[in-house]
Amino acid sequence: MVRRWAGDESPVNETILIVDDHPSFRAMAQVVLEAEGFVVLGTASDGESAVAETLRLLPDVVLLDIGLPDMSGFDVTDRLREAGSPAAIVLTSSRDCSDFGPLITESGARGFVDKSELSGDAVRALVA
Repeated sequence: MVRRWAGDESPVNETILIVDDHPSFRAMAQVVLEAEGFVVLGTASDGESAVAETLRLLPDVVLLDIGLPDMSGFDVTDRLREAGSPAAIVLTSSRDCSDFGPLITESGARGFVDKSELSGDAVRALVA
C-alpha cells in the first residue's frame, strides 16, 4: 500500500525487514526495494533472528524466505503472530508457490512473491 498525505503526490516510505539465508539475495532485494521507495530497516539470515529483529525494529513489512536454515518461514510467521506482531508478512522462495500447496494461504501471510519477480510493486500489491 502506498500511503499519501492529503495534497502530497509522493509516497510515504514503508519500512521492511528482509529475511533470507543467502547474502546475495538479501543485498539484491535491498537494492531493488530501496530503489522503489521502501526503507530497509535491517536484514536477518535465519528464523530466530527474523523473529527478534521484527519485534525489535517493528517494520511495516517482513519479506520472509520460506526455506531458512533453522525453521521454515511458516514457523516464523506463526511465532510473529503469537507475539502479536502487526507486520505484514510476504513470503518468498525460489521454488514455485504451488510447491507449498495450501500452506501459504493458511499461514496468515499476506501472500507470496517469487524471488525472480521481486519488486516494490509486487510487495505493495500484497500488503495494500
